[in-house]
Amino acid sequence: MGGVGDEEPATKRMKLSPGQLRGLSNGSSITEPVAGSSRDLMARPLTSEGDEEVVGSKGVIRRVEFVRLIAKALYSLGYKKSGAHLEEESGIPLHSSVVTLFMQQILDGNWDGSVDTLKKIGLSDENITKSASFMILEQKFFELLDDEKDMDALKTLRTEIVPLCINGSRVRELSSCIVSPSFGGTPGKNIARAKSRPKLLEDLQKLLPPTVMILERRLEHLVEQALVLQRDACIFHNSLNEEMSLYTDHRCGRDQIPSRTLQILQAHSDEVWFLQFSHNGKYLASSSSDRSAIIWEVDVNGCVSLKHRLSGHQKPVSIVSWSPDDHQLLTCGVEEVVRRWDVSSGECLHVYEKPGLGLVSCGWFPDGKWIFSGVSDKSICMWELDGKELECWKGQRTLRISDLEITSDGKQIISTCRDNAILLLDREAKVEILIEEDQTITSFSLSRDNRFLLVNLLNQEIHLWSIEGEIKLVAKYKGHKRTRFVIRSCFGGLEQAFIASGSEDSQVYVWHRGSGELIEALPGHSGAVNCVSWNPTNTHMLASASDDRTIRIWGLNELKVKHRDVRSNGVHYCNGGT
Repeated sequence: MGGVGDEEPATKRMKLSPGQLRGLSNGSSITEPVAGSSRDLMARPLTSEGDEEVVGSKGVIRRVEFVRLIAKALYSLGYKKSGAHLEEESGIPLHSSVVTLFMQQILDGNWDGSVDTLKKIGLSDENITKSASFMILEQKFFELLDDEKDMDALKTLRTEIVPLCINGSRVRELSSCIVSPSFGGTPGKNIARAKSRPKLLEDLQKLLPPTVMILERRLEHLVEQALVLQRDACIFHNSLNEEMSLYTDHRCGRDQIPSRTLQILQAHSDEVWFLQFSHNGKYLASSSSDRSAIIWEVDVNGCVSLKHRLSGHQKPVSIVSWSPDDHQLLTCGVEEVVRRWDVSSGECLHVYEKPGLGLVSCGWFPDGKWIFSGVSDKSICMWELDGKELECWKGQRTLRISDLEITSDGKQIISTCRDNAILLLDREAKVEILIEEDQTITSFSLSRDNRFLLVNLLNQEIHLWSIEGEIKLVAKYKGHKRTRFVIRSCFGGLEQAFIASGSEDSQVYVWHRGSGELIEALPGHSGAVNCVSWNPTNTHMLASASDDRTIRIWGLNELKVKHRDVRSNGVHYCNGGT
C-alpha cells in the first residue's frame, strides 16, 4: 500500500542366479512511550469490521490474519508509513495496545513493567507465562551483572527468578555467575550473557502464541514455502539457474532433462560395461569387455574427448572407481586384479592382487589413503596405497558379482552378501545390518548424501531404500527391461532428484525420484544399455554405456554445440582422437 515518503559389472556377462521495534510492532517510537489509557491495558480480541471474512478463491485465508501479516511485512521491510496507513485504513491493528506496550517495555529495559504487562495479556497457558517471565528476568539479571550490580542481580535471582520454580539447571548456571567468579575466567563468561533487547523480543515472539505476537518474517516464510513446494512438485526441475517468480506458478518443461545425444564415443572395441563421472565432473571413466579402461576429459563446453587408454588387464574390466580428489583411478578386472592409475599421466601406479584368488570390486576410503576390494572368496579386503593389506573381513561379505560402497564418513561398508540381501557393515561398532529383498539383487548404488540406496532387481524393478535411521523401502521404479544381464542405475540431476537406468531394450530410462513417474525413455543405442552415469556438477549431462560398443553423451534439446566432424543429424561421433 505505499505511503507518502516511503523509500527505501562385476562381470557384466555373467548370468545371474534367481533490532528494532519498527520491525517488531506497529511503528511506535522506540524512545517515546506507547500511547494508551489504563483501561486499554487489559487484553481484548482484535476487532474490525468484517473480521470473519475470508479472502482468496478457496475461502481458507482469514482476512484479519492476512492483513496483519501484510502489515508485519511492511514494518519489517522498513515501510513504516505504509504499515501504519494499512492499520488505519483496514481498522485491523497489528497488535493490541497491551501487546504494543509490552514490546516497548522490553526494548526500553523496563523489566518489572514488562513482567506485569505480560500477565495482563491474558495467556491461557500458565507455563508460557512463566517461561516468558524467566526469559525477561534472565535478561534483567545479566544486564545488572554487566553494570557490575552484583547484589541487585543476586536479589533478582533469589526473589524473582527462583520463585518461578522452572528450569532448575539454568538457575544453577546463573548462580555460578555470582558465587564462582573464577567459573570461566570472569563471572558468567562460560554461559550465554545478555542478548540484545530486539533479540530478546524476537525470542519472545517465538514463545508467545502467534495470535498475540506474529513471528518475524512470517509472510516471507509462507511465500518461500509456497515456492519450494511448487519446485518440489515440478518433476522436471533440474537447474540451479531456473528463475522462480512470484508472478506465475513455477513449472519447468521437459527440456530440462538431458534427452538429446550430443556425442557418440566409439573408442572401445567391445561391449562397454561400466562408466562413471569423476566427483568434479571434469572426467569420465569407462571400462569394457575389450580389457581396457578409458579416461575421458570433459572440457568447459561439455565436449568429451579421450585423455588416456588404460591397458594392462588380462580380462575384461568390470568396474572403475575415482579417488576422492579425482587424481587417481582404480580399475578392476573380472576376478583378476585391481590397478591404480594416475589420471594426469595415465601411468599404472600399483597392482593389487590376492594369490590364488580374484578381485571382483573396488573402491576408495573417503580420505584417499586406503582402498578396498571384494574378493572371489566372498571376503572384503582393505589395503594401503602401497599394497600393504590392513584388514580382511571374512565370511559371506560379498558375492562374486558385487557392487561395493563406503559411506563418506568411512564408517560403513555396503555390499551384496547374498543373492537377495545387502550387508551394511559398521566397521567401528562391528554391527551388521541386512536389507533383504524378495528378488535377486543385480546391482546397487549409494546416494551422494549416504541416505539412500538404489537397488536393481531381477524382476525388472528398481527399489529405493532409506538407510538413514530406520531402514525402509520408500519407492519403486518400473518400465525398463532386464532379462539376462547386469543393468545399472544411478542417482542424478539437481539434488539427485532423478533416477536413470540402462535397459536391455537399448534405451535409457529416467524417472522423477520423488513421484516415481517415468519421464523419459531415450532411444539411440543399438544394444543393451549396461550402465548410466549423471555428471555430478553438470545436471544437464548424462552418459550411457552399451553393448553396441559406444558411449552416448546426453544433453539438453535446445543446446547448440559446435563440434568438428558433425554429421547432418547433429551428433558428434568421436573415436578418441583430438
